[in-house]
Amino acid sequence: MSEKLSVCIVAYHNYDDIEHALETMEKYTPAELNKTVYIVDNGNTPEWKKQNKDFLKFIERYTDVEYIDTHKNLGFGKGHNTVLRLLESEYHCIMNPDILFKEDAFTKIITYMDNNQEVGMVIPNITDAKGNRQKVYRLELTVFDMFIRMFARKIFSKRFAKHTMQDADYSKPFQVPFGQGSFLVIRTDLFKKLKGFDDNFFMYVEDADLCKRVNRISKLMYYPGATVIHMWEQGSHKNKTLFKYHVNSMRYYFHKWGYKWF
Repeated sequence: MSEKLSVCIVAYHNYDDIEHALETMEKYTPAELNKTVYIVDNGNTPEWKKQNKDFLKFIERYTDVEYIDTHKNLGFGKGHNTVLRLLESEYHCIMNPDILFKEDAFTKIITYMDNNQEVGMVIPNITDAKGNRQKVYRLELTVFDMFIRMFARKIFSKRFAKHTMQDADYSKPFQVPFGQGSFLVIRTDLFKKLKGFDDNFFMYVEDADLCKRVNRISKLMYYPGATVIHMWEQGSHKNKTLFKYHVNSMRYYFHKWGYKWF
């Protein structure tokens, strides 16, 4: 393969976030780590032309960034899948626009995966801006746990803590049934073998589906040796349209894998 790493970020009107993500990525990732960063734009609509024009001017400073305009909103998973046919890397990173770097996370993750061939995908230590570890490591989805997450975290706090693996030892690597898709590094050949995300998910839960498929033939591991910052907004809890997407994705997920209630 001609390059060690590829990165894909799906944009939807969040150009400022991506600029910050790219700035910190380029600052902390050594130039000798040969990589290509794909920006897949799902939101280049007429009312966003001015911001898009400024963004394109911004990314021109980076020779390893490629911009792809989808001309419509394909959704999260399908947006990421647009780069599948282009990938020639050894490792591929699925990355949210609101990720920031504070260290050379990629070299650490890749070294760990080079030394552990049984590991197919890695989720690192993901924190908020204050350094607090985010609840992005989870057990397999159940209907009850999804209900709690959306409506009753305080009432069922012990169950929520169990589902989000709060009792795990985060000082060492461990296998994760479901790691949130804000930042995942996967072997590119495995990602291609799985044909990427399931296109039937428009938005939400496609990461749980991918993790389940990875764990059936390989391992998704939490790796504490690398940290990234996630400026998490949890939009589906605030927006009715996004909430509808979330519910529809959950229905498809449980229809696909079977209804696990508890």
